[in-house]
Amino acid sequence: MIKHSNYTVEPWVLRECGINLDVLPQSESVFALSNGHVGWRGNLDEGEPHGLPGSYLNGVHELHPLPYAEAGYGYPESGQTVINVTNGKIIRLLVDDEPFDLRYGTVRSHERVLDFRTGLLHRTCEWVSPAGCTVKVRSTRLVSFTQRAIAAVRFEVEAVDSDVRLVVQSELMANEQLPRSDGDPRAAVALESPLVSEEHFAADARLRLVHTTARSGLRVAVAADHVVTGPDSTRTSSESGADVGRVTCTAQLKPGEVLRLEKTVSYGWSSTRSLPGVRDQVDAALAQAMSTGWDGLVGEQRQYLDDFWSRADVELDGDEEVQQAVRFALFHVLQAGARAEQRAIPAKGLTGSGYDGHSFWDTETFVLPLLTYTSPNAVEEALRWRHSTLPAAQDRAEQLGLEGAAFPWRTIEGSECSAYWPAGTAAFHVNADIADAAVRYVTATGDEGFEREIAVELLVETARLWRSLGHHDHHGVFHIDGVTGPDEYSAAMDDNTYTNLMARANLRHAADAVERHPRKAAELGVDDEESAAWRDAADAMHKPYNSELRVHEQHAGFTGHQLWDFAGTRADQYPLLLHFPYFDLYRKQVVKQADLVLAMYLRGEEFDADHKARNFAYYEPLTVRDSSLSACVQSVVAAEVGHLRLAYDYLVEAALLDLEDTENNTRDGVHIASLAGTWMALVAGFGGMRHRGDDLEFTPKLPERLRRLAFKLHIFGRRLAVEIRTSSVTYTLLEGDPLPLKHCGEQITVTAGAPVERKLPVWSVHPAPAQPPGRAPSHDHQQPFDRDGA
Repeated sequence: MIKHSNYTVEPWVLRECGINLDVLPQSESVFALSNGHVGWRGNLDEGEPHGLPGSYLNGVHELHPLPYAEAGYGYPESGQTVINVTNGKIIRLLVDDEPFDLRYGTVRSHERVLDFRTGLLHRTCEWVSPAGCTVKVRSTRLVSFTQRAIAAVRFEVEAVDSDVRLVVQSELMANEQLPRSDGDPRAAVALESPLVSEEHFAADARLRLVHTTARSGLRVAVAADHVVTGPDSTRTSSESGADVGRVTCTAQLKPGEVLRLEKTVSYGWSSTRSLPGVRDQVDAALAQAMSTGWDGLVGEQRQYLDDFWSRADVELDGDEEVQQAVRFALFHVLQAGARAEQRAIPAKGLTGSGYDGHSFWDTETFVLPLLTYTSPNAVEEALRWRHSTLPAAQDRAEQLGLEGAAFPWRTIEGSECSAYWPAGTAAFHVNADIADAAVRYVTATGDEGFEREIAVELLVETARLWRSLGHHDHHGVFHIDGVTGPDEYSAAMDDNTYTNLMARANLRHAADAVERHPRKAAELGVDDEESAAWRDAADAMHKPYNSELRVHEQHAGFTGHQLWDFAGTRADQYPLLLHFPYFDLYRKQVVKQADLVLAMYLRGEEFDADHKARNFAYYEPLTVRDSSLSACVQSVVAAEVGHLRLAYDYLVEAALLDLEDTENNTRDGVHIASLAGTWMALVAGFGGMRHRGDDLEFTPKLPERLRRLAFKLHIFGRRLAVEIRTSSVTYTLLEGDPLPLKHCGEQITVTAGAPVERKLPVWSVHPAPAQPPGRAPSHDHQQPFDRDGA
């Protein structure tokens, strides 16, 4: 793990044995705790050393200007950057006046364990101070799934071989000094002391700090309370200032004696509420958590996760590393979205400040599918957030001279803040991705109230965008020109196939929705003529195709472009965007990430089996995977067209992206979409799951490296378990009414208490296409097991 021997492979935990400061920033990301509202990076309790201090509140950001070399109409004027809010994790320790610091003295043992079943981060350390005093330090940390505003730490110090005098300082700290940024200097200025003090308070063991952000005008309040137990010598005091609140505990311990501090922290923020309102908000949350107590919070956390794993667990036999990785992935995706509650799900979740804390199309296309079938409530909240930003999207469309809504390419609070038009605003497909997520949620859950209240308007406003953005030519064919698809190495092109096919589905779903909800349609001003125009545009949508090559084009004219000089590109020149001008990339056949291949997965009904195989073979040698979003998609389609070993290699790449830090940026936070893609590669790839409307189908294919793959789904009000073995697959209905589904095209019905078993077909193995030189996925993950047991 993280390419370091300190990390072990275990099915239900991420364990670090020993401490290695070289990978400290990466460890802070993978050990991060969050609930979608509050996020704590896995920094050491004592605060130093650190890679990147990080305490985040979903939606709390600062603004910074986006100056341009030349003025341009429609350019966003302001950027948004997530900020490090008040840190409630810090608990400093002094042993006979020596600060507990792993860089000094002697570390006899050190271990951190993130337990996916309990949601707890445990740490144990035995440390000898420079003066020769030995103590054992134990801490357990949680960010509560059940009490949204709450994070908590239990911290213990034990004297080992001599009497010791201890001082423990538990702090709330704002405006921490951050490492110098090597990114945008404008954003760095915005992040420098972004919080302006409004109030500070300390009494007994209670602390509270209230700040506002200097530019975005958000009010942030953080409060903490403590329960301290120790020998009779223990004394406690508190103090506060503009940017720090501190509770200090002093004690003298004999060998074997323990000083324990239980720290509960509550977070809140608002763009509208008054100082007293936000203050009372965090005080009330803290009072509730203190009433629950540490043991109660731990119990609630376990109960919440027991329920989650009963719905979401994925089991593998044959690859221990991927088994650990998929549970790590599921846990972090849950953390990103569980309690976001009408806030965005950022690309890094709340594990780091990468991508400035922005949310992209990743959420709807990669993260929400997983959550739809495992934690649908989180999907409803995420889509309600998108709906809440509709006025900003409508304003943006009007600014661009379009109808409907143009949702932002990247954002925190709903307005566009991408400073580069071709890879930002021109990526209009985000609008269809949002519509697709809404349709998936409604069909999977049957939530008619949500469809009527939220989904219809999302579908209508995005359909209006496509109808005004595109046009019919003199033959009646509908085109959408000058857009950027998922592949950011082909920008502002005509008729991107992914965009066109997603827009086609968007238009048709909008027309269907207004027929089902005529009263809502009338409220939105939709008449029969408008919905008919949507259907006409959808039916006439252009799908670029090269009849000579017999492949679909990623965009009109793509196959006529000059091939990229892959042989002349060195390994150290990837990712290409950092070493070659975009102009050169845009006019060549080179693909950053799966684009047409993604269309074949999400809009598979648009392609027959022969074209899926031919298209995959054509685009595979052109795709360099300079994006973390690519491997999981290539895995799904590789499995579908029969390249199972290649599909497995891509699964491994997606699964271990953060645990092995393969992109050298895990220090900035984990890649939530790629983690969700691990589930996608297993369930949609090897499980062959496809859900379209009321139809659910499985076409399972087990790769040679696995003996068994089992997963669960929550769909159509039922809970289904699927277990795939080397020669058979079993469908078990765990809850709900009988469920009709298809197995490899055969219609079956699964009833509770009566599992259905079917043979696993023997699939043909096809030679896999090559990748660009030096860009093939790694084959050295592990040797495949012997199916005969040898």
